[in-house]
Amino acid sequence: MRSEQEAVQAIERYADTVRRICMLHLKNYADTEDIFQTVFLKYALYSGTFESDAHEKAWIIRVTVNACKDLLKSFFRSRTVSLDSIGELPYEDEHREVLEAVLALPAKYRDVVYLFYYEQYTAAEIAAMLHRNENTIYTQLKRAKALLKEKLGDEADG
Repeated sequence: MRSEQEAVQAIERYADTVRRICMLHLKNYADTEDIFQTVFLKYALYSGTFESDAHEKAWIIRVTVNACKDLLKSFFRSRTVSLDSIGELPYEDEHREVLEAVLALPAKYRDVVYLFYYEQYTAAEIAAMLHRNENTIYTQLKRAKALLKEKLGDEADG
């Protein structure tokens, strides 16, 4: 079990990452906050040690992705409609179009795009985190970029 100080430091370092991953998967602010709490509770209760900061961050990302997938597979979730899905996403207008295009990607591409472009992980690091082949990551990035370019037009070139 970790100290309160360690947990607070982890929240300060990884809060944005956890929330972004949750929004990519869940598209729902309330569920994002629930998973956020779950991830950091698991972190606080985890008694293992991390080899480095990168290992700790990879652990947080893996736990977040798994928690999101578990929620999406739950019986309750499959039988309800989110109130947030009726309203707008809580992001600035200038980023909304890109965010909506990324959220519209098939699930297998969303994590890869987020980790590569936002978290700046290499394809090899993403492959290790997501338990996929490195070439699969490259293929998914290429296909996701093509889908985004199709959806957004020439703006997606950058």
